[in-house]
Amino acid sequence: MRCSILNLAFIASAAATKAHRAVYDNSTLQVETRSLDELHQAALAEGGVVTLWHGGDEATQQNFLKNAFETRFPGMTLNVTVDLSKYHDSNLDQQIADENVYVDSIILQTLHDYPRWKEQGVLLNYAPAGFEAIHGDFKDDDAAYMGLFIIAWGLTSNPNKTTVATPTEYTDFLDPAFKDKLVLTYPNDDDAVLFQFDLIVKQYGQEWFDGLLAQNPRWVRGTATPRTLLNAANSSYVATFTSSKSPAAQPGTAFPTEGEFVAWPQTGAILKDAPHPEGAKLLHNFILSTEHQSVRGWSVREDLPAPVGFSKIWEQEGTNVTAFGEWMSDRANVERMRFWFENLIGSAQGLSPLKDNL
Repeated sequence: MRCSILNLAFIASAAATKAHRAVYDNSTLQVETRSLDELHQAALAEGGVVTLWHGGDEATQQNFLKNAFETRFPGMTLNVTVDLSKYHDSNLDQQIADENVYVDSIILQTLHDYPRWKEQGVLLNYAPAGFEAIHGDFKDDDAAYMGLFIIAWGLTSNPNKTTVATPTEYTDFLDPAFKDKLVLTYPNDDDAVLFQFDLIVKQYGQEWFDGLLAQNPRWVRGTATPRTLLNAANSSYVATFTSSKSPAAQPGTAFPTEGEFVAWPQTGAILKDAPHPEGAKLLHNFILSTEHQSVRGWSVREDLPAPVGFSKIWEQEGTNVTAFGEWMSDRANVERMRFWFENLIGSAQGLSPLKDNL
């Protein structure tokens, strides 16, 4: 029998964080004081293994993290499984219900789940080194969960396949030159994409969405798939706004300034019953370290500079980095929006993006 679902509102949690961001319950909070090298030795003594479930839509999406971690810490093995966050969360719920937790660390997009898991008492209250530097709106007061890095959607085109200027606003995608050449992720298959469409329709009205449908876009599963098709030589698709983008300057990419782009702190936690807690602590300390945060674009840390040409993400024009978490907490509204779009474009078709060979 499954554990009961406690529908705790993330927006209330965020509000509490703003009011009490400097107050921590040290009676239950483990505050890390060891160096990465000391943590490395403790993790090796434990067995040298970490099991991570990471949200994503391509099996190889976190290979860079695995390679960076295992290179930095010889003898360690990071077993990372990438799957859609909405599937990882239900599978974790089953582990919890079965009292058979075999995952050490989770890093997921389903921000509304973390307050519930904290309330159930299944997360480890653990503050890695640098926890105090994490922006206050991105972390739980008791360090049960925290934002580990930033993800953002951007506007992308392939300038090698089109002479049309790179779109800089969502209205640009209605240019007749893009007819039959857009590839977009189903909004009813990914909540972060759904939030993007919700924001756009609220700003530009259903007329904008009707115009987008008139462009005859190809709908796909997964947010990496559009970029794959844009880069494929045998594909006629040239533009999308449902894939992630870093703040680094890249040809054919932009962030809107009139419209609003989605950004959020991808949030992580260590399971209280993790089989390899020292390994999980090493992983979280590494991800939050300045050496790793400095190569990830926008940082969750307040003590690191913004990327060149940008503001820190919580000050960045064109996005509200806490809005996605607040929106995710209202599951009734999320479901209304999901079915509103699904009624217009149909249910998501195709294999899982991890199995479709795209």
